Amino acid sequence: RFCLPLVLASLPTMAAGEEIPPALQDSWGDFWLFRFFVNAAGYASIVVPGFLLIQYFKRRNYLETGRGICFPVIKSCVFGSEVKSVHQEDGSLPPRAEPTESSTARQVFKLLVCAAGLQASYLTWGVLQERVMTRTYGATETDPGEKFTDSQFLVFMNRILAFTVAGLYCALTKQPRHGAPMYKYSFASLSNILSSWCQYEALKYISFPTQVLAKASKVIPVMMMGKLVSRKSYEYWEYLTAALISVGVSMFLLSSAPNRHVSTVTTFSGVVLLAGYIIFDSFTSNWQDALFAYKMSPAQMMFGVNVFSCLFTVGSLLEQGALLESLRFMARHSEFTAHAVLLSVCSACGQLFIFYTINQFGAAVFTIIMTLRQAFAILLSCLIYGHTVTVVGGLGVAVVFMALFLRVYARSRMKKRSKKLPPGETPIQKV
Repeated sequence: RFCLPLVLASLPTMAAGEEIPPALQDSWGDFWLFRFFVNAAGYASIVVPGFLLIQYFKRRNYLETGRGICFPVIKSCVFGSEVKSVHQEDGSLPPRAEPTESSTARQVFKLLVCAAGLQASYLTWGVLQERVMTRTYGATETDPGEKFTDSQFLVFMNRILAFTVAGLYCALTKQPRHGAPMYKYSFASLSNILSSWCQYEALKYISFPTQVLAKASKVIPVMMMGKLVSRKSYEYWEYLTAALISVGVSMFLLSSAPNRHVSTVTTFSGVVLLAGYIIFDSFTSNWQDALFAYKMSPAQMMFGVNVFSCLFTVGSLLEQGALLESLRFMARHSEFTAHAVLLSVCSACGQLFIFYTINQFGAAVFTIIMTLRQAFAILLSCLIYGHTVTVVGGLGVAVVFMALFLRVYARSRMKKRSKKLPPGETPIQKV
């Protein structure tokens, strides 16, 4: 509650003529900025003691002096086994399987299964996400019903199932020797939790098509984070396509319709939350890319990140007393329970389809499938929930997806050109 004065001073002012949704006026606890600080305080109550413990073990030189039953656990969490890319042949994943060994019909069938699995998982996930965050449950002729407002509980539901699926996958399949200190997953986990929370919370203020377009534009902050975190350099076509995406998203956001539904009005709060989602998600991808220097598998990455995600979210929910309240909401509304469980299933299954598709067909094919999924998600949302898109907004959407396909094409050309270089030469840029 000590954040209340800061919250009062920092609450965003709605644009003239816009109405604050009634569900957001119930109490101070319903304002997104207040919830953000409360959630962050919950995470800090776990992160700060963990940081102090890590510093203590490092100062005590525990790796050389430690003994006892806890030594293997502390060694794995704080120090790791220091197996990096120089030992790639010591248990790292095999290269992506080439389709030459299978018939063309079999490969086409696999591709169709992957495409259908990705589309079904993430299109269903998108529709359910908008349903849960923007509609009421238990509405009758006399009762307007109630909305579910705790985005952090939905993040927890997604992460606990992803943790279970990744753990089972790692236990049942052969994995590389794990070398990364476990605590390093916590950085990606925190940013992943915050990005997911911003994504859910933003749907209270903006339409789903706007959110999808904003996700497409995250290549720009990803490039910026790549320069800051990984010191990467980029080709001219990457900057060009990033600029085209910015133009397309701006056209969509600035377009106005004469009779816009309240749910499609983009508020300042929604823009801030989208910016938070993009920034946190950009850090997540770049930090995970740096962690892959330890030559772990994607399933190990998924498991490690979700271990900390479950720890952070359940700890914060228990501290706030929000876990029991969310469970009571589930008990009152069986429809919400079904939606929340199906959201988690779609998210976890989507992750498995991602791993399999990239392993079998490469990143370029996967990117094309997911780009088409974004376009279908906008169309599906407009059909189901009645969002309107103007001509200028439609042109903006077309510009964004043209730029995305151009990125895929240019990247594949660069990879083919790098493979044709003489043995002594290396490509100018790692794409």
